[in-house]
Amino acid sequence: MHRLCSGHHANLFTTAQGRRDFLQVGAMAGLGLTLPHLLKLQAAQMNLPPVETYKPVATSIIHIYLPGGIAQHESWDPKPFAAPDYRGPFSPVKGVTGEYVGGQFANIAKILDKISIIRSVTHGEAAHERGTHNMFTGYRPSPAIKFPSFGTIISHEQGPRNNLPPYIAIPNIIAPDQGSGYLSSAFGPFALGSDPADKNFTVRDLAAPKDIDDRRFERRRSLLAAVDEHFRSHEKSDGLTAMDSFYDAAYNLISSTQAREAFNLNAEPDKLRDEYGRNAAGQRFLLARRLVEAGTRMVSVNYGSWDHHSNIKGSFESQAPQFDVAFARLIKDLDERGMLDTTLVLVSSEFGRTPKINSTNGRDHYPRVFSVAMAGGGVKKGFVYGKSDALGAEPEENPVGPEDLARTMYRLLGINASKRLVLEGVRPIDIVNGGRLLTELIA
Repeated sequence: MHRLCSGHHANLFTTAQGRRDFLQVGAMAGLGLTLPHLLKLQAAQMNLPPVETYKPVATSIIHIYLPGGIAQHESWDPKPFAAPDYRGPFSPVKGVTGEYVGGQFANIAKILDKISIIRSVTHGEAAHERGTHNMFTGYRPSPAIKFPSFGTIISHEQGPRNNLPPYIAIPNIIAPDQGSGYLSSAFGPFALGSDPADKNFTVRDLAAPKDIDDRRFERRRSLLAAVDEHFRSHEKSDGLTAMDSFYDAAYNLISSTQAREAFNLNAEPDKLRDEYGRNAAGQRFLLARRLVEAGTRMVSVNYGSWDHHSNIKGSFESQAPQFDVAFARLIKDLDERGMLDTTLVLVSSEFGRTPKINSTNGRDHYPRVFSVAMAGGGVKKGFVYGKSDALGAEPEENPVGPEDLARTMYRLLGINASKRLVLEGVRPIDIVNGGRLLTELIA
């Protein structure tokens, strides 16, 4: 750990709960809380007020997460006229809209007319885990409540399509904050378990064992259903419900040729795979496009490690070019397929970096102002919302909190963030507590 780092890097790319992949979640949930019958009766009797419903503009979302805290100066909010110790090691690139982006974003500069940038995001959490929680849930961390992630809420509210999991993590879950929180683990993410950039990429649990034919497969399914029914008649719990939901979804996924084909990157033309990049960013983003095209509602993609306390120049040069090529191609690909208007793309990180370069030629954690990018799904094109000051140290115009981002994202997806969900049978909790709709950002 860097001496100036307040986060816990050992947990930056892993989750203490383990990987919640498609089948393991159900089994793990059996160790969780079984609600008393009284609370269940109270939940059934609770009449929450109805909320306004919205027609979705976006039918899917790709959330690209850059863990570690990407520096706003080197990415979405460069300061070309600041002193070198603030401007940083790269000369910013002027894009097609006249706005500047970081010096390693030459391809993104060419598609700025298709995306929006928010340059005034702010919150107060400078530790990795707490900042990550903010940006995956729209809530500040609480010692009393584990809040569900965006993908879990979407899964809970909208359910699956075309036998595909509604919420998929590529390649794996990097933090507990991507999980189901107080909602059932049945709504948690399906983690691939391997990287699409690997030469022998396969998705765990996607196919039946080779020695199991269709008849034997169905016979086993029937036997499992009989056993499950026996246990369900004796006890009701989230564990049993989650296992039932996950096994049912797993069978549908394994038995559906169309669903399994969504994961088949080899079906893409070699030329397009090359254009995305035969690397982690390129193949992850391409698979994300395949999955939303096939029916997945939310794909959460993690790429890189952006915790650059030292040598930010070398660190950016090793990662940013892959992201630059892959992200630009993703936006163009969605646009060419007529999918951009109905696919929301969000690029975020847990916080930004300090405006001034430190003594080790890096930047430290900085949540007071940073940037995110959005595209498609009802968002304006070629638009910049909010503004940081001349040094990139404070929001100067239109500060945006995680709850504002979450409320706006949910509205575009047709989910009313004021709807209340029930925690432990008795406590109603807003999908998003507070926040404002960023109407200026909506096309």
